[in-house]
Order: sequence, then structure tokens, then C-alpha cells
Amino acid sequence: MNFRNFFSVLGIVTIQLISGSLQAQPANFPVPSGNGNQLFFLQRTPNVNTIVCELNYKDGKVDPSEPVHVFWIRYGEKGQRQELNYIQRTFAYGIKHRKISENQYELNFISYKKLKMYLLLAADGKFHVYSMINKKMCILNRMYLEIRGGTFWSPNVEYVELSGTDPALNQPVKEKLKI
Repeated sequence: MNFRNFFSVLGIVTIQLISGSLQAQPANFPVPSGNGNQLFFLQRTPNVNTIVCELNYKDGKVDPSEPVHVFWIRYGEKGQRQELNYIQRTFAYGIKHRKISENQYELNFISYKKLKMYLLLAADGKFHVYSMINKKMCILNRMYLEIRGGTFWSPNVEYVELSGTDPALNQPVKEKLKI
């Protein structure tokens, strides 16, 4: 499955690099908090429901069979946590992983291998997900998709924004990716 299909299933489509001004996430979008295992989250314009990717522990260690657990926070309803359904997990938001070494995993969304992410134990003693942002390996904090029109199966995605932290400078970074 290509990336267009990956996001089309849930109202999102492919990502390609562009330049442009940085734009903040809409003010009315809630920011997930209170989860010490949260790695990063994904939001999009159709609604405020949020996909959260969290570190998955088993017996006090990162679970090598599923190091990242993905679920919804349904802010548009009652703010409840909800597991991904089969279609979401299998075709869109599920995370595929490959163990590189102890405490190091390569990650990608199940249907899009080009956006490489890495789960690593960092110098601060915590696990973070890293990805390329502005041609530099940074801690990924948020993905935001701006969707304008289209349909559920074929949305019109204007851009995707990756936000994170430059670990060397401890500074926020953003990169806008155009469709």
C-alpha cells in the first residue's frame, strides 16, 4: 500500500517535502498530557480527535513484540481513550517496527515505509522517537495534517507539519511537508 492509501483510509494522503512558513497547530486543538509514556501524537483538521503513540512496556521493559502502542484520544466525544480499530491499525496508523539493537528500533507507519522514525534510549535516560526534521535527526513530538475539502476516501491534504525538538540545541523545530 502506498502512502496515499495509508492516509486516504482515514482522511489523510501522501507527504512530500516543501518549504514554507511555519504555522502553529490551531489553538482549539488540545494537547495530550498526563501520559508519561507518550512519545508523539498526530492531529488533523477534520476534528480534534488525536492519535497518540506511546512507549509500550511489558514486565518493566520495552515490549520487543510491540514497542509502540497507538491509540485515539476522542476529544470530539468525551475525551476518552479508544483503541484503533482493525482498519486503522492494519492500513493506516499501526506502527511497524524492526529491532536494530538493545533499546533501538526502526519504526514506520504500517503502510508507509518512507517516513523513517527511530525509537531510541537517549542520553537523558528516556526513550524518544527521532525522525528527520529540516534535514536533521530530531525528537518527534507532533504530526499535524491540514486537510481542506475532499471526501473521507479522497481528502485534499494541503500539508503535513512535523514538530519536534533539536536534541543538540534543545530548541523547537518544525518542517512543513506539502502534498
